[in-house]
Amino acid sequence: MRLRDADGATVHLAYCTNVHAAEDFDGVLSQLDRFAVPVRERLGADVLGLGLWLAAPVARALAEEPELRGRLRRELSARGLETVTLNGFPYQAFQAPVVKHDVYLPDWTDPRRLRYTLDLALVLADLLPDDAARGSISTLPLAWREPWDRRRFGAAKAQLDELAAGLARGERPIRVALEPEPGCVVESTDQAVAALSAVASEHLGVCVDLAHLACGWEDPVDAVAKLKAAGVAVVKVQVSQALEVEDPDAARQVLAAYAEPRFLHQTRSSAGERFDDLPQALASDAPGPWRIHFHAPLHAAALDPLRTSSTVLREGLAALLTNSDCDHFEVETYTWDVLPPSARPTDDAGLAEGIAAELAFARDQFAALGVS
Repeated sequence: MRLRDADGATVHLAYCTNVHAAEDFDGVLSQLDRFAVPVRERLGADVLGLGLWLAAPVARALAEEPELRGRLRRELSARGLETVTLNGFPYQAFQAPVVKHDVYLPDWTDPRRLRYTLDLALVLADLLPDDAARGSISTLPLAWREPWDRRRFGAAKAQLDELAAGLARGERPIRVALEPEPGCVVESTDQAVAALSAVASEHLGVCVDLAHLACGWEDPVDAVAKLKAAGVAVVKVQVSQALEVEDPDAARQVLAAYAEPRFLHQTRSSAGERFDDLPQALASDAPGPWRIHFHAPLHAAALDPLRTSSTVLREGLAALLTNSDCDHFEVETYTWDVLPPSARPTDDAGLAEGIAAELAFARDQFAALGVS
């Protein structure tokens, strides 16, 4: 959806399609009719923004075939859909039965990551609406933190330098954003500033995922101010919220329903205790409150005894809209299919309804901040 700020500038709001398990071109087209069009119709929107996720084989095929890129653009337009941003974090098989640490492979030391991201940039240049100011691609924060050393950082830096050079040669302005995430080489705002200062380029910046920010117990106002002071561009924002629990002991049975086998759910306590997955936290006696990297639906009602990091969401959006130039916002709740059964959609219509409800919630949050 296209929103307008107080000055009349366009703010793009999309939902991320990595919630759908599409691994080939036909799968991508199928999800448009199964989900995106019903979401747009439920919202009553003339145009719906999609943060497309294209698995590496699809990105390669599109990059090699201009006719295929043209077809994808036409298929989007015919359905009242548009794309200004791509999610380039997962490489492929993101909705496989078990993902866990595989989502960080290949990392930025591997030439496949560079090839994939350049493919995405080429594809996005042809998908961008003619009047779009720029495109954006989010990517992983270099790598999982282990193993990591100076040699691996040197390899990643060399590839990011090559990426920046490739983006500079592009026909449309496209920026790539490192997305800090718990447990990774770049987890915090300070680490993002340090990493990007080593590969300074107008074509690289940061993707602020508000659930990740919450899990790090970072103050969103301070985080945005740090990025601005350091001259690091906020290229993209993922509008998301984490699970939160005040008293883990009283909620262990409820929390156990979120300890599922597909994704990592990094857990952090306010006292600084760190767990790479929720089952590890549940086996500990770490006191609360905890925040858990489990993207909860934005419009989720009270999850008593759990709650969500909604305060970080609201304060983060306000800070970003007033203290950054970011105009790409993406709702990224990829966890619908691993929610506890009572909260999980049972069919395509239910998932489309849930995504539409999230976007409506996000739209209301923007309206409250003067962006409509």
